[in-house]
Amino acid sequence: MSPRTAALLRPLSPSASLTEGAYDRLRADLLSCRLAPGAKLKIADIAAETGVSSGVIREALSRLAAEGLVAMEAQKGFRVPPIAAADLRAITEARIEIEASCLRLAIARGDVAWESEIIAAYHRLSRVPERAPDDAKRLSDDYADAHTTFHAVLVAACDNHWLLKTRDFLFAQSERYRRLSVPMQNPIRDLDAEHRAIMQAVLDRRADDAVEATRAHLTATMTILLVSGLCN
Repeated sequence: MSPRTAALLRPLSPSASLTEGAYDRLRADLLSCRLAPGAKLKIADIAAETGVSSGVIREALSRLAAEGLVAMEAQKGFRVPPIAAADLRAITEARIEIEASCLRLAIARGDVAWESEIIAAYHRLSRVPERAPDDAKRLSDDYADAHTTFHAVLVAACDNHWLLKTRDFLFAQSERYRRLSVPMQNPIRDLDAEHRAIMQAVLDRRADDAVEATRAHLTATMTILLVSGLCN
């Protein structure tokens, strides 16, 4: 394990459930790309650095593998999934379709309390600094959390739990790609304006406009990565 990886996998809090704590820490490092795409995940090394047993780490990695966030290879152990242009296109296409279905149902069934939650989530997102204070090329953890919350609240009034489960799965799959796109974002891109346009269309109950604004938002991120050549 590299010194960088070792530094990121800090000892877990004694108060946390060991497996849950290991799962949360590894998931966060996977989604943020602190654990690089394609990197091998050595159970013994991770266990030593986090101060828990190999069994706990194996269980956490198995859970992540079931979610598609870790690749499990026969006789070879665990690895961070690689990134690929075809995978990015497929995830983005699926996200657009599922987000559209969730948004339409949410707009049809959401109430005033839901609208208030959207406004509050957008307010937080618009106020949190986007970049990490110690690394201008990396998204801050606070912004990432606010961004996840904003998009989740937009569809929270959707009452089809299977659509929401699928939507959450696809959101997690796309998050690694989104984080990778941050250093390459054109300074002309106005993320706040994109989020505001989606919010306003949702609050105005303009379903077609909300879906189109979401499509443009997701496609822009995909295009940045495809043009960069980072995804083969």
